[in-house]
Amino acid sequence: MASAAEQLAANINLGAFSKATELKKRLWFTLGALVVYRLGTFIPIPGIDPAIMQDIFQQNAGGILGMFDMFAGGALGRMTIFALNILPYISASIIMQLMTAVSPRFEALKKEGESGRKKINQYTRYGTVLLAALQAYGISVGLESMTSSQGSAVFDPGFFFRITTVITLTCGTVFLMWLGEQVTARGVGNGISLIIFAGIVANLPSAVVGTLELGRTGALSAGFILLLIVMMAAVIAFVVFIERAQRRIVVQYPKRQMGNKMMGGESSHMPLKLNTSGVIPVIFASSLLLLPITLANFTASGGPGWLLTISALLGRGQPLYLILYASGIAFFAFFYTAIVFNPSDTADNLKKYGGFVPGIRPGKNTADYLDYVLTRLTVVGASYLVAVAILPEILISRFSIPFFFGGTSLLIVVTVSMDTVAQIQSHLLAHQYEGLIKKSKLRGRNR
Repeated sequence: MASAAEQLAANINLGAFSKATELKKRLWFTLGALVVYRLGTFIPIPGIDPAIMQDIFQQNAGGILGMFDMFAGGALGRMTIFALNILPYISASIIMQLMTAVSPRFEALKKEGESGRKKINQYTRYGTVLLAALQAYGISVGLESMTSSQGSAVFDPGFFFRITTVITLTCGTVFLMWLGEQVTARGVGNGISLIIFAGIVANLPSAVVGTLELGRTGALSAGFILLLIVMMAAVIAFVVFIERAQRRIVVQYPKRQMGNKMMGGESSHMPLKLNTSGVIPVIFASSLLLLPITLANFTASGGPGWLLTISALLGRGQPLYLILYASGIAFFAFFYTAIVFNPSDTADNLKKYGGFVPGIRPGKNTADYLDYVLTRLTVVGASYLVAVAILPEILISRFSIPFFFGGTSLLIVVTVSMDTVAQIQSHLLAHQYEGLIKKSKLRGRNR
């Protein structure tokens, strides 16, 4: 079966794509949703002066706000209705997944199947609204204290401005959450990841132009720009290599006699990815770290001294920021891997269908072996995620590159692209299988 699938994958061409009408509808729907998202990143919230806001943001974009703006697709710098982007939803998802791991009630919901999953998703949506409202209120208070040489960023500060800002930004986040769910259900790829992907890619052309302009003026040497391009290409190649790497555990099935036929006896393999958690740990760690940092940056000018200290320690390339970021990535790599792959359940399923790992007794011994292998793989996968996210961050902070397109953004872009392409190939394979089944039925009728 695996060889047939590989042969069909090799035969996928433009002709097969042109016949897959369902896939084309999904692609057009995904493209239309991303266009709507990009249009929303240019609609400013009411009550602010966009020119003054842009001037203020440019003075502070070199730090962590630049990274936040990267995830938001430039919406934060323009202070638009999508300034919060989808990050409150990600934070709410983290909280719910933590609750399923520590709370017996939520763990029972998780085991209920489809109905439990719907309830957890509903709780996640409620949490998204609450977090978005809290973050929006913090931003509204911070905006009122922002001034530049041209004046205040807010035309008429006060209670009405805060209420309208909270409602606008919260509704923007809820709309993006709904849009991402629609893309996942009716489009191609994971909608939430594609929204973040679109925001990062949208900033790439202006970032490249800005870097080339610095090279033209002599602020950056041509050799350094070339080195940066080579480094980005190396990171992309490394990410693709690791994301495709897997450990294959041999699984043997015994022979069984069914009637006059002898069934089974073949060996298969269980593929365990080197990076089981994917890009989720990086997004989770970034979203959690961006929440306190953003509030500190928005309120540091008029806040207490300890807030100024925190803002300085959590600045771009600072040791505390790098330590917290790396720790968060490593923690979520192990945490998310434990959620998506349960060695005990996998061992029980193998035992139920008569499968076993050669040399390992079924049951608990198999679960312990799978847990041992998965732990070692996760150590390597977490180290890879930390290296890709942190090392370019250190280089960029030391050499003051004028845009944030380091390891984190490259990792997200490459991983989401690979997942989306894999889903497109799956749809094409399904379409070709359907065509073969229809042809076989027609031949059977003609006979």
